[in-house]
Amino acid sequence: MRRFTNLAALVLALGLALASPAAAQKVTGTLGSPSATTTISGKQLPAPEPKFGGVIKDDALNSTPWWAPRILPPADAPNVLLIITDDAGFAVPSTFGGVIPTPTMDRIASEGLRYNRVFSTALCSPTRAALITGRNHHSVGFGVISEQSTGYPGYNSIIPEDKATIGRILLENGYNTAWFGKDHNTPAFAASQSGPFDQWPTGMGFEYFYGFVGGDANQWQPNLFRNTTQIYPFTGKPGWNLITGMADDAIAYINRMHQTDPSKPIFIKYAPGATHAPHHPTKEWVDKITDMHLFDEGYNKLREQIFENQKKLGVINGTTELTPWPDDVLKPWDKLTDEEKKLFIRQVDVFAAYAAYNDYEIGRVIDAFEDLGRLDNTLIIYINGDNGTSAEGGPLGTPNEVAFFNGISEMPVDVQMKWYDVWGTEQTYNHMSAGWSWAFDTPFDWFKQNASRLGGINQNMVVMWPDRIKDKGALREQFIHVIDVVPTILEAAGIPAPEEVDGIKQEPIEGTSFLYTFDAANAKAPSQHKTQYFEMMGQWALYDEGWLLSTKVNRAPWQAFGKANADPLNNQVFQLYNLEESWNQAHDIAAENPDKVKEMRKRFLEEAKKYQVLPLDASVAARIVAPRPNITAGRTEFVYTTPMVGLPQGDSPLLLDTSYTITADITVPEGGAEGMILTSGGRFAGYGFYLLDSKPVFLWNLIDLKRIRWEGPALEPGKHTVEFDFVYDGLGTGTLKYNNMSGVGQGGTGTLKVDGKEAQTIKMEHTLPMILQWDESFDIGSDTLTGVNDADYTPPFPLTATLDRLTIKIDRPQLSAEDIKKLQSAMRNNKSSE
Repeated sequence: MRRFTNLAALVLALGLALASPAAAQKVTGTLGSPSATTTISGKQLPAPEPKFGGVIKDDALNSTPWWAPRILPPADAPNVLLIITDDAGFAVPSTFGGVIPTPTMDRIASEGLRYNRVFSTALCSPTRAALITGRNHHSVGFGVISEQSTGYPGYNSIIPEDKATIGRILLENGYNTAWFGKDHNTPAFAASQSGPFDQWPTGMGFEYFYGFVGGDANQWQPNLFRNTTQIYPFTGKPGWNLITGMADDAIAYINRMHQTDPSKPIFIKYAPGATHAPHHPTKEWVDKITDMHLFDEGYNKLREQIFENQKKLGVINGTTELTPWPDDVLKPWDKLTDEEKKLFIRQVDVFAAYAAYNDYEIGRVIDAFEDLGRLDNTLIIYINGDNGTSAEGGPLGTPNEVAFFNGISEMPVDVQMKWYDVWGTEQTYNHMSAGWSWAFDTPFDWFKQNASRLGGINQNMVVMWPDRIKDKGALREQFIHVIDVVPTILEAAGIPAPEEVDGIKQEPIEGTSFLYTFDAANAKAPSQHKTQYFEMMGQWALYDEGWLLSTKVNRAPWQAFGKANADPLNNQVFQLYNLEESWNQAHDIAAENPDKVKEMRKRFLEEAKKYQVLPLDASVAARIVAPRPNITAGRTEFVYTTPMVGLPQGDSPLLLDTSYTITADITVPEGGAEGMILTSGGRFAGYGFYLLDSKPVFLWNLIDLKRIRWEGPALEPGKHTVEFDFVYDGLGTGTLKYNNMSGVGQGGTGTLKVDGKEAQTIKMEHTLPMILQWDESFDIGSDTLTGVNDADYTPPFPLTATLDRLTIKIDRPQLSAEDIKKLQSAMRNNKSSE
């Protein structure tokens, strides 16, 4: 009788419903014993502690101990390996007609299912936020990437506490949970060691994290973290690459968890940096792809070849017609010079090598489950791309992606050829010509960022679960969005979405499970996801049961620095498609269906209000320098008295578009000194203040194209004050409020002083307007990762003088009343001309 009472108490305490078989408690072993386990209802997380079921007397000899049972998921809950690659369009993998070999994805497709109507948000971290929460990206604060976040609920890059992640839900239900690779969902203003860490993977339910924080990373020397501690496993290991490094760490984790407790299922979010720029494969893979001569005929022929492959494979609708090549946007291959062709082929060989290399390493992770005998009950979801292929390299490609983010989107080919032989190595932060990107989005058009075109949002996916999926090699064509992944995993595991987490009532999951598609009987079943909005930086669309309303593309992704559309809700050209008849948006029927256009515009606004999409904002680059609540907000003076490294760009003093003074009080020892006083950024953009042969040097690295260098006289042993003062000529970031970029990137005058005496003054005609190299940190006393000038030093370049005090004072420009009047007038004139 006592055992029944204890069970009833446990049921009530853990929130279990005996009336519902699906939610009924499943206890293994004797309750109260150390080996007892139980499932939970999952409605309240963490599950409340059960009432003590033992007996307590005055002494232990006459008392009975009782242990609360360990929580486990329902029996047969699968391991889950959730894979998402980066910046890869529909036609990248061989699995869907591409020419790049992806045998791992091919294998999963042949042993599981292919999906050809899987949708993203058109951009990196928004898709990833939707993927891990099961909610729309604006609903969880990720209307754009965190580096563009603004102070509105749909755009602040903060995942709310009432929308718990899949990691947290599975963790509290008894899973091991881990996240490998890219973390682009920690706010850029909360990425320092000062925390808070609640928006890091470990704070969102992922017990273990191994990866980088931010949009991308140098794969040879990444800003890499284990949990919340920065690590440097590549030090002293030439040729080390994160694509292999994270696979090795994931395999070690899988084996460690299995050996520790083989009965406990594992959930892994596996998010490699490939194929986001920089494209950094190993030489072995570059040589393999180059020897295949996949791209010698150019991107126009490639597009046609892929389209034929897709039709033969049956992965696209048989009536699909290719849209015309955009001659006005991208020069056709036969119009290129020989030098352009040579460079572009090198660019795409490296990209393809990166994709193939990544797929191979993913295969090693899958093999780890198979080697342990756990593959049959492992649900593998392998999503190709978090958006369409990136065109942020511009029409010509670039050896340095940081250049694009500072307004240089078409670096001349003859300049780029300087890096031809080292393309894809640690000497480049490379991206390819957008002509290849257009081809890799076949049969669709446009790119990443373009939320109104299928080339930006229509991904593909393969799914394998040997114990459950028997319709091997089949195709599924139902409409699926990344918000559908969380409810699918939960249904597969037999775990409900929680009603409450940490005492906070949870908002409903917004996605729809696609588990029904796993069964052959439902191969042609109607899509259960009926309606879905899309919006990214003022371009938007609405899907509604086969219809797609789209805004016409009014900006190529590399055109990020012009005046933004002031009324992106209404100032649009609208296009309408019936996707049942025009599978890839080839035939616009808006003119013939004005009432349908009107109806769907109204429906989009309803969805926008429901999911925090408003206010619509079409600005792109301007948002990169928008003010945010980081630890520097409101401060104009920063004082440091001891070396410190690893402060990320989003949490460090920003010296762009402003006047500033850097003052270092140092003591030079006998015999002289060298080393880094202060640096931010690295090889591809940044600044450094350092001693070289006892001479103070201040250097600006302008996106690896030009370096401006100030140098003073050698310092005698003893105390000195070295100072760099910069007077900025522009109006600053205040002009951005008026849809005007004239205040940023202007010139100024820099003066290096030693002990109060002017050593050198140089006028800079232009400065960096937007951003330094984002994966490099603000360092004092040494330089982590890459240096700002390889000709002067090699990191870490520790300072051998004593740093007594370092002070940074910032004097940001303030708009005068007259400035504001002129800017307002210009904004009115621009708006009236639209």
